[in-house]
Amino acid sequence: MTNDPHPNQRPHNNNTGRFEPSQAAAEKAAQAARLKADNPRLSYQQIADAVGYNNKSDAWRAIQRCREAVIREAGAELVAAEAAHLDDLFVAALEILERNHPTVSHGHIVKDDDGQPIPDDGPRLAAIREMRAIRESYRKLYGADKPAKVEHSGGVKYEVVGVDPEDLT
Repeated sequence: MTNDPHPNQRPHNNNTGRFEPSQAAAEKAAQAARLKADNPRLSYQQIADAVGYNNKSDAWRAIQRCREAVIREAGAELVAAEAAHLDDLFVAALEILERNHPTVSHGHIVKDDDGQPIPDDGPRLAAIREMRAIRESYRKLYGADKPAKVEHSGGVKYEVVGVDPEDLT
């Protein structure tokens, strides 16, 4: 017995151990999914007969794969859109970080003894905080943060208030 993939499938190229359908199998599954979408009352056996599957289970599985692929693609598009938005926010924060911000007091720029504006670090520090928050959002978006591990040690002590312990015996 070998672990060779089904003849209609080829190894997935990202080393996940999963297999993806061949082009012919993918087109057949898409045809089955289109039939079901266009004619919701068709049974899976009718779709299997029309497309050339051996049985209704094969037709059902093919349509499920198509649904899952659409969901994965939509999810990937959502992640890409969110990442692009985070990119824009990061660039805006970087521009603020790189700008010179003079200290302002009572509507006037504060200057040193040589007449040079005294830099205000507040906006730069705020930009750094925002950039850090954006990077945290990237890590969450791509699942790079490890889940927090909670450890518990010790015991739990229960105390009954308002009851004399001797009444319990």
